[in-house]
Amino acid sequence: MFNKNNMSEKFSEKSKRFAAAALAAVMMIACVFSGCDNDVTQKEDNKATSDAPNKISIVTTIFPQYDFARQVAGDNAEVTMLLGPGEETHTYEPTPQDIIDIQKADIFIYVGGESESWVDNILDSFDTKNMEIINMMDIVDVVEEEVVEGMEDHEEDEDNEDNEEDREENDKIETFDSSEEKEYDEHVWTSIDNAQIITQAIADALCEIDEPNRAVYTSNCEVYLAQLSNLKKEFNRIVKGAERDTIVFGDRFPLRYFADEFGLEYYAAFPGCSEQSEPSAGMVAFLIEKVREEEIPVVFYLELSNGKIAKTIAESSNAETLQFNSCHNVTMDQFLDGVTYVDLMTENIEALRMALM
Repeated sequence: MFNKNNMSEKFSEKSKRFAAAALAAVMMIACVFSGCDNDVTQKEDNKATSDAPNKISIVTTIFPQYDFARQVAGDNAEVTMLLGPGEETHTYEPTPQDIIDIQKADIFIYVGGESESWVDNILDSFDTKNMEIINMMDIVDVVEEEVVEGMEDHEEDEDNEDNEEDREENDKIETFDSSEEKEYDEHVWTSIDNAQIITQAIADALCEIDEPNRAVYTSNCEVYLAQLSNLKKEFNRIVKGAERDTIVFGDRFPLRYFADEFGLEYYAAFPGCSEQSEPSAGMVAFLIEKVREEEIPVVFYLELSNGKIAKTIAESSNAETLQFNSCHNVTMDQFLDGVTYVDLMTENIEALRMALM
């Protein structure tokens, strides 16, 4: 169930995230100690978790783990997604009510990484010893963010504007302490193997805090893991029988883990967490030429994207455009219809088949 109360104003700059989280934490603490005799309390009282006090409370930041959790927990838990349907993950800011929801959770599941850097501050603000916490990036193997040929990266462009002396100095600093410069790709759920690992971790957490229902969680987990295994078999079947192994995205590319899992090469407009949305003429020209050279039939765009870059590339290269789901979120209609991670990935099977034919 999606719970979103007292939506706060969004900030565009990443640098304001910590300030927003700190402010929200202060408001939350004040609310808790004052008894919350205000509108926030009234809305909290109307939440489904209040109607089912014996149910386990699971709070998740975004859609993938929200869906994994509800598949395993079934009717034994109230699962909340903080990100609103149709919203963009990289611009999300926690509200005071979101922080209260996290504090009251039995299980809290988040992705980790730079986009969710606000989480650490919030978890440090209260006692979490009675809460199961799952950081998805901590339980799977992660890879560094990658900038491939033709891809535009905002930070890289800013570096190119420095003079030669500054660039050389930056290189020295990065060589001396490169570990602090690494940024890891956050989109771990796009690997089906990772999805299985995360699902199993959720099942283990549920069994730990609700031993009487262990058999239910174990059974639900086994069923869901089997569905994910079938998905992987279908993707492998498509890839092994394909004429090519290259895909093109006229969009950001948050599917590095997916591409690695199935041995796919890719070209894209921007990295997965890029804040850029306006392409350069050079980048568009490169992708058009690549699609023409390799006679690639499909240019992908992501869910919740306007698809303009993909359309421009396709129109100039005799290709068609198709949506490929990164599964980071769903529309409100999809949410209300109960669309699942498996549903979205099943759509991707047909999309990939058309792209590799």
